[in-house]
Amino acid sequence: MRPRLVLFGDSITELSFADGGWGAALADHFSRKADVVLRGFSGYNTRWALRVLGRAMESAAVGADPAAVTVFFGANDASLPDRKQVHQHVPLEEYQSNLRDICAYFKEQWPSTKIILITPPPIYELARIRDMYGEDDPSKLPERTNEAAGTYAQACLTVAKELNHPVIDIWTKMQQFPDWQTSALCDGLHFTQFGNKILFDCMLETLESIDFSQGSLQPDLPLFHDIDPKDPLKAFEI
Repeated sequence: MRPRLVLFGDSITELSFADGGWGAALADHFSRKADVVLRGFSGYNTRWALRVLGRAMESAAVGADPAAVTVFFGANDASLPDRKQVHQHVPLEEYQSNLRDICAYFKEQWPSTKIILITPPPIYELARIRDMYGEDDPSKLPERTNEAAGTYAQACLTVAKELNHPVIDIWTKMQQFPDWQTSALCDGLHFTQFGNKILFDCMLETLESIDFSQGSLQPDLPLFHDIDPKDPLKAFEI
């Protein structure tokens, strides 16, 4: 069986298989060598993710343990408790506890699988107001703030360090780019193609650190240029 990479997260994971998405880019990058399995759930926070975790992973759990699984939640947990998306909010301590429980589930179910945590991304608040209300109304308040997202990102980093799991700090990384608010984010939260490229590059670097790379993987069946034109079937002998 080909090694598998499971992507578990919220809408930023669900949308990762859209045109230019970081998940689709991973599937293309590892084509013929590994399968990328999508488990993205738009709008979900860690509380809801923990509730459905067993069902969400039923078909992903067939066969050998996946090589790696990403856990990419926090953008919805960090919704503010006194704003429009209050039903998505998860208190900070519970968010950390839920991350620990999600990681513990994967460790129990898939002992050899590497768990990669990804922090919530930064937030561009003006674009969130426009997305929520359809206008640039200074009297309106965004349902998320970059400050809150940063607090949850730091909490994610703390859990990753505590559990000794690899982590991608996309909150910090993305803000290192000029005009990240509009170059990397399309609505103040979700990624543009450039934002997807930032995470894709971070993913390749992190995967390489756990020995999951193009160079370390072999195709499971003969490549076309390895098939002898004079005796093609010989390449398929076991």
